Amino acid sequence: MPPTEKLDTHHKALTLNLDATAFGSFAEIGAGQEVSHWFFVVGGASATVAKTVSAYDKEVSDDLYGAGSRYVSRQRLEAMLEKEWAQLLSQLGDTRGSHTRFFSFVDTVSARNYTGTNDAHGWVGLRFQTKPGGPPNDVLLHINMRDASNVLQQEAVGILGVNLIYAAFHELQAEESFLASLGEDVVNERIEIDYIDFRGPAFESWDRRTALAHLISKGFAEAVFFAAKGATVPPTEALYKKALVLAPGYFGHGDPAHSRVHMQLLESAIHELQKEVGDAKISPAGLFCLTASPIRPIDPPPEVPDLLRRIGALLAAGGDVLLFRKSELYNMKSLVSRYTQAPVRFAVGLSLMIQAIDGIYGNLEGSLLEALARLLAQNVRIYVYPMSDAELRERLKPFSITGWEWSETNGMVSATQLRHVSPLGHLFAYLLASNFLVPMKIPEAQTTGA
Repeated sequence: MPPTEKLDTHHKALTLNLDATAFGSFAEIGAGQEVSHWFFVVGGASATVAKTVSAYDKEVSDDLYGAGSRYVSRQRLEAMLEKEWAQLLSQLGDTRGSHTRFFSFVDTVSARNYTGTNDAHGWVGLRFQTKPGGPPNDVLLHINMRDASNVLQQEAVGILGVNLIYAAFHELQAEESFLASLGEDVVNERIEIDYIDFRGPAFESWDRRTALAHLISKGFAEAVFFAAKGATVPPTEALYKKALVLAPGYFGHGDPAHSRVHMQLLESAIHELQKEVGDAKISPAGLFCLTASPIRPIDPPPEVPDLLRRIGALLAAGGDVLLFRKSELYNMKSLVSRYTQAPVRFAVGLSLMIQAIDGIYGNLEGSLLEALARLLAQNVRIYVYPMSDAELRERLKPFSITGWEWSETNGMVSATQLRHVSPLGHLFAYLLASNFLVPMKIPEAQTTGA
């Protein structure tokens, strides 16, 4: 079969079964045993499958992998990998180690429950050797399942698992080819992969930030999270039940001075939200938001190196970053609403606010009104920072936005100084009067717009 021909799940599993050097174990919890099932139904499984197990009962799972961690978590996944790998080598290392590339596939998943009230997500992992007797390599994924039924979610996990094992043995040339194989027939419509980590000599040339950015640029996820400090985690762990300040922007300069400016404005917005909630126990989180969509529909999407340059500058300044697939503010709000019902505030410069209000929402039946309804529901407001008159004009120039007028004070323009002819002017005045748009002041010693 030509190497360029796409293999479906059946042929991927069969190819692995016909490979006499690949041999391993499967431990699957929460979504059936759909991954190992593929290797049995295509034939020749005895050449690939050493063991399958599903420690579904919590007491059984604790006995095998230890207590003390959530059952659907990275910690549990790591414990499963360690246990299954050690057992595989202990039982088969002496007899097969010289001619076998061992692997252990594990997953711990919360598939849709009977009432449909749970968060359908999971962790998937693979430990494998690239050559007999070689050091182990790990791939860890966090997934969100989009199918509407438990049966379909199980099926999707089965396809993803086969893809992962096949990609590890056949598509390690680069992040892009690995991800392309990983996502075949399942990503986008059925499974979202919003986190990937890897370790081992097989991945020495890979970059974690690049891999995360590719998850967005290739449509694997709606958003991924980059941490300024500590370990990077899936968005659910960064956002869960938190009050949030989201600061969207292009952040094109990338120099330390501008990054400090952005950080000061974000911190000012966090302080404002803290005053709003008035509860010392609630500590709002602030995140910069970038998008992999083009600024204008006629523009090409940004390249991954450019995204990473801008993300890196913000991380260096101490800010955490969410990279979104889509650029609309209501889509950003929809993503974070998966994980928190606490107050959400957008911190934007005047030009971005104008672009959002003046945008074309032809994909929505209700156009601008529907976009605003989606954005501002569930305790959402927009903090709007002033900009200099010159910078505001420069930022709006590429978008051919007309109809807005403003006055200035000492060269600066605030949201209260904007005007637009009716009927849009009436809507803008309503948003201001209703406190959906909250004019902010530039922090002291601050002169550059966000």
